[in-house]
Amino acid sequence: MTALTFPEITSTGPAVPEGKIRWGSEEHKRLFCKTLLDTFNPYRPAVIDWPKLPQDAQDRITALPIWDIAVQTENRAGLNVCTYAEGIPDPLLRKAVELNGFEERRHRYVLSNLVEAYGIKLAPEPAYPRPKNPEWAFLVTGYSECIDSFFAFGLFETAKQSGFFPADLVDTFEPVVHEEGRHILFFVNWVAWHRRNMPIWRRPWFELKVLAVWAFLVYERIGIASDVSHGQQDNNFTVNGASQLTDGDIDVFKLMDTCLAENDRRLGIYDKRLKRPRFVPFMIRTFRRFIGPKPAGAAA
Repeated sequence: MTALTFPEITSTGPAVPEGKIRWGSEEHKRLFCKTLLDTFNPYRPAVIDWPKLPQDAQDRITALPIWDIAVQTENRAGLNVCTYAEGIPDPLLRKAVELNGFEERRHRYVLSNLVEAYGIKLAPEPAYPRPKNPEWAFLVTGYSECIDSFFAFGLFETAKQSGFFPADLVDTFEPVVHEEGRHILFFVNWVAWHRRNMPIWRRPWFELKVLAVWAFLVYERIGIASDVSHGQQDNNFTVNGASQLTDGDIDVFKLMDTCLAENDRRLGIYDKRLKRPRFVPFMIRTFRRFIGPKPAGAAA
């Protein structure tokens, strides 16, 4: 594992003026880049003081079937994002994407320290070749995080409420979950800005590429689930860990409602003019409108 070199976050320029902004404009780019850069948390994984857990809590944490794929996912994400950043000519945008990539790599260090602290055994890691198509890899990483972060928000809160994660561990891991919210906010605004600033003749190809990314992600999460039975971790780690986070007695509808509430809470702290991830929350909200018991306090 290579050393983690911290970025120098210098001045990102003046604040974006109040008032409406047009998606795809220079003001839009400055706003979503500055939001990421100006909220950087310079914590260092090497100095995180992992709390000593009661034996039963440590056994529950180490039994979660998520650690291999979580480490591998962060390694791939860091490589994909940093590779895409190398080809960006705009200085502010490149700085923001580089920070995004740095934070993905830092997550890998956090996870590595966690598994070492609690004696979690990981499978040997595969090789991580540089992506041949940087834009495709960046899109796959971004949309994948939009899916995984939505459910991770709810699972993290569920584990916190149920006591599955001790309070000290929740506080220690919170910065990682918080950063995922910043990443998906940055990504969906980059997509909106990027598509409006490319030549018109490129847009149909870009939209086909986005559709292909979604098809790939659906296949990845459904089509390879059978690999788990052969001793491999798959990318459904938010699903595989869900039942264990609540001792096997999970209320799927309550989990969906928690995901929606946490998604709104975590992304609601940022500038209202920024675009939010919409597809997954829209699908879950539409499903809940017609299926399952109504959330407590919801209008009839």
